[in-house]
Amino acid sequence: MEISEKKVALFHYTLRNKNGDILDTSDGQAPLGYIHGIGNIIPGLEKALQGKKKGDKVKVIIEPSEAYGQRNDSLMEVVPLSNFGDQSQVKVGIQFQVDGPQGLRIATVAKLESENVTIDFNHPLAGVTLDFDVEITDVRDASPEELQHGHVHGDGGHHH
Repeated sequence: MEISEKKVALFHYTLRNKNGDILDTSDGQAPLGYIHGIGNIIPGLEKALQGKKKGDKVKVIIEPSEAYGQRNDSLMEVVPLSNFGDQSQVKVGIQFQVDGPQGLRIATVAKLESENVTIDFNHPLAGVTLDFDVEITDVRDASPEELQHGHVHGDGGHHH
């Protein structure tokens, strides 16, 4: 069976940046599962996996425009340090989740001054060219429940 619209694909992956540093990997974990064609994964990877079958290995370089986009300086925000409960935990590079009008977003502390903190709401991989090594471990039909919920259940997916 080939990866196509509304099919579930499970795959192992290693993600590197252009310097070859490993950014993420499923090595030692269950494969990642997604429903093809509904925006569960970045567009560049979804395009590269279209038509692939169980056992296929894919190596693909994905530019930021097909991944997490370019960095956007308007997504930087300066907030008072007093907004943070435990100020001793606020350090450059730490990430935390913010629930706002756009939903849950990841924020990274970019700069720390005496009274102010600069927060970066860009995705941590915005502006980064991604180098994926992928091995397809399974392709199957998505269940009606998975299609309704918009994600994979069981192996490689969400658990309710």
